[in-house]
Amino acid sequence: MDEKECKLPFERIKRDILIRKKAKTSPNFGKDPYKRDIKENIGYGIININKPKGPTSHQVSSYIKDILKLDKCGHSGTLDPKVTGVLPTATGRATRIVQTLLNAGKEYICVMHIHKEVNEEELRKVIGSFVGKIKQLPPIKSAVKRQERYRKIYYLHVYEIIEKDVLFKVGCQAGTYIRKLCHDIGKKLGVGAHMAELIRTKAGPFNSESMVTIQDLEDSLYYFNKEGNEKYVRNVILPLEQAVTHLPKVWVLDSAVNSLCHGTDVGVPGISKVESDIQLDETIAVMTLKEELVCLGKARMISKDIQKKEKGIAIKVEKVFMLPGTYPKKRKE
Repeated sequence: MDEKECKLPFERIKRDILIRKKAKTSPNFGKDPYKRDIKENIGYGIININKPKGPTSHQVSSYIKDILKLDKCGHSGTLDPKVTGVLPTATGRATRIVQTLLNAGKEYICVMHIHKEVNEEELRKVIGSFVGKIKQLPPIKSAVKRQERYRKIYYLHVYEIIEKDVLFKVGCQAGTYIRKLCHDIGKKLGVGAHMAELIRTKAGPFNSESMVTIQDLEDSLYYFNKEGNEKYVRNVILPLEQAVTHLPKVWVLDSAVNSLCHGTDVGVPGISKVESDIQLDETIAVMTLKEELVCLGKARMISKDIQKKEKGIAIKVEKVFMLPGTYPKKRKE
């Protein structure tokens, strides 16, 4: 497979923005997420941590909680202690956002060691046969019930084969075990194989290019606390909204925001814009016109109906993130 074709499902979708009602947002309420007060950002953000070898994902999350002196932090999906790479970790009040990443597609770079040398053409053919829907039995040591289940391999690109070591990139559905994938490839080859090295390079919208280390986090806080320099903290702790860039979106009027903060479902009249290609029951990010996340919900209409209809519930609200009172009940003109 050509490396240019290596894209997770959400990366392949090109969405247009459909205007339902032209509107402006008041400068008196809310704020561009990238201009939030730095202390609010620390307790309501997300960090794309490069998990090191050794600690568990839970331990890394705990380190971050202690460094930031917060009550809670939460990571977006477990990596084995020996595995490194992308581990988005949400801070404070933002921790519930990791649920949107747990089910997002993942990408890994893996070194697989096959137990006997095989013909390269055959090796590539067998590896390629695992693209698509596969059946996996989770390893004995796993966080889920051990029963066969289907998972999707979106792409599998072989970079290099040196004797019995194979370097490849794989994009897959959440919950796919790469260690088991290597075992199954070896089994199909008839020679056996195991995972030698693994790094996660993508988890939903987060990738290896934007990773930071725990040391980067500590250094950024030093510059902020000692010198008042916010630049480094803002580079390390990203706004919560960065965690929903892979989700389809609707944007609501200022006057609709406060009722949504109390859990009211999103009615069509309160929507200003909607992205194309929204499907029923898809998870939707509901945004203000300043690009702040208000809540998450399930679509009850497709995009064209949201744009054209005059009434009805468009989004069934499931998780609210914005605090009530951030916007008034009615926008002051």
